[in-house]
Order: sequence, then structure tokens, then C-alpha cells
Amino acid sequence: MTTQRPRVRIIATGGSIAGIGPDRMDYILYPEVGGHLTIDESLARIPEVNDIAEVQAEDIVSVGSTAIGPPEWLRMAQRINGIFQEDADLTGVAITHGTATLEETAYFLHLTVKSSKPVVVTGAMRPPTAIGTDADLNLLDAVRIASLPEAGGRGVLTVLNNEIQCARDVTKANTYRVETFRPNELGFLGYADSDGQVVFYRNPTRKHTADTPFDVSGLDSLPRVDVVYSYAGSDGLLVDAVRRNRSDGLVLAGFGGGTFPPAVQEAGAAAVAEGIPVVMATRATAGRVVMTPQKENLGFIVCDNLLPQKARVLLMMALTVTRDRKEIQRMFYEF
Repeated sequence: MTTQRPRVRIIATGGSIAGIGPDRMDYILYPEVGGHLTIDESLARIPEVNDIAEVQAEDIVSVGSTAIGPPEWLRMAQRINGIFQEDADLTGVAITHGTATLEETAYFLHLTVKSSKPVVVTGAMRPPTAIGTDADLNLLDAVRIASLPEAGGRGVLTVLNNEIQCARDVTKANTYRVETFRPNELGFLGYADSDGQVVFYRNPTRKHTADTPFDVSGLDSLPRVDVVYSYAGSDGLLVDAVRRNRSDGLVLAGFGGGTFPPAVQEAGAAAVAEGIPVVMATRATAGRVVMTPQKENLGFIVCDNLLPQKARVLLMMALTVTRDRKEIQRMFYEF
């Protein structure tokens, strides 16, 4: 009796995991001088993947992730949702992606994929042409996790360096190390371990995927949301520029627990007065920004513990549903 293998679809987008360097010692120049392997070429390097799952793969774009933004996010989410609708027996989906903006893409998919089946995003810090590449194992691990029904129901996952993380929490913390992706201060969900087992130790508690109100099926663009970082002595110049440009929303990355230079706060309040939703975040790498009477009175929204780049993604999606400040604030506490 033959046991049927799980079926996994792979969506490839380029990035370091497919990068082609000039030689085996290149870890830096390949984004500037090289191209990308196709996903079929990447899979040919790891024939062991065929022992795990029946894999079907496609390249939907082949770029470094510095070139990926809202148009590509929509294309990915719409494609993944379409795949799940077309193929009811599919076990899961894996996505290959550059590491520069991987955390933003993963969180966008975490909010917009309408399936509880496994969706796993992976990348690499060293191109497949380099000595010590992590590209092959990360791709293999992504397929391993996407092939497991028990990996479903946890939202979009990332896996790099054997470490499974929640798309909401994960962030890139180092410029070159293979263990660059960290779960902020909340911990890994589990591991794709060395004995071939995938083990989970915790689940995300915030709502995601099929439990969000965000429907991208009819969208061809997203609201524009900008991020302005504060620094010692910063004034309202950049905030005013965003306001005059009539951006749809604004995230302010302040100090510590969400404090700002007076001029920045004043400029932010002026944006709120003109109907622009303003989310107060922090440039600190962990911790919550909490609501205070002053923030409430000025009409600001707080990010909870989302990093500024993640707060931007959620505000963009919230604005596809509502412009009501209290409703948007509820979303920041819920998703």
C-alpha cells in the first residue's frame, strides 16, 4: 500500500535564497551583480524534498525584496487565496522571499490569506552559490512545515535557521548572520529540528488569516501609509510633508514607550485634525506603546507592540475597511 504524499505549492519571488554570486566567497555583492535561480533550479539542488511532499512550484517575480511592496503583496495574497480555492486537497503553501522585507510580506499575508492551512515564508542570508549557504535547508524546512496539516491554524509562519516564528512577531535583527530573524521578545513557535521532526511549543493568540475582515480579492492598490522616525532634535518637517502629500495614514516611530519631540507631536496632531489616522509606535525593538489621556485627547492610535514597519502594514489594511479611529484602535489590539 502506497501512502500518498502531502501536496505543497511553492511561490517563488527571488531574493538571496535564489541569488547568484560571482564566486563561492561572495556574501555581499550578489544582489548588485548577479541574477536569480528559478524555483525549479533551487528545487533541483534538494531532491530530498520529493521524499517529503509532491511539490508544484512557480516564479511569480524574481527580484530582491527591496523591490517588493504593496503591488507584489496583493499579487501574492490573491494568488495564494486562489490556489487554496482551486485545490481543496492541497496541504499547504511555501513562499521564498528576500530577507530585507520578508517580515512585512509575511505579516501582510498573515492578515490577508483566507485559509487555515499552512503558509510558510522562508528566505536565506547566504546565496546558494556561497560556501555555507542556508538556502537549501531553509527551502527544505519550509516544505517540511507546509506539508504538515498540524502546522495549520497558526497563521502565516516563517522558518529560517530551523526556527519557526509567527509572522506578526518576527523581525530581522542582524545584517548578515544566519540567525538574524528574531521573535522580538515573545519566543519561537517551534523548530524544524535536526532529527527530521517539526515540533511546536506555542500558538499565536492574536487573530489572523481567515479570522480577519481584510479582503484583498478586489483590490489593485492599497492605501498609502508613511513612517516617520523621531530622533534627538527632530521637528515636524517630515510629518508636515506627509500631511501635505495627503497620505492616507501615518506611523510615527518615537522614543521608548511612545514619546515624541514636542514639534513632532504637534505636527502629528495637525495631521489627525485633517483626518489622517496617526499611529504612535516606537523605535525601541520591543515593548508596548500604551494609550494615555493625552494621546487619546489628541486623537492618536497606539500600535500595541507592533514594530513601526508592521504597524504600517496593519494600518494599510485597516484603512481598506474603515477610517474610524476607535475601530482602527480595536484592530491594533486584536490583530
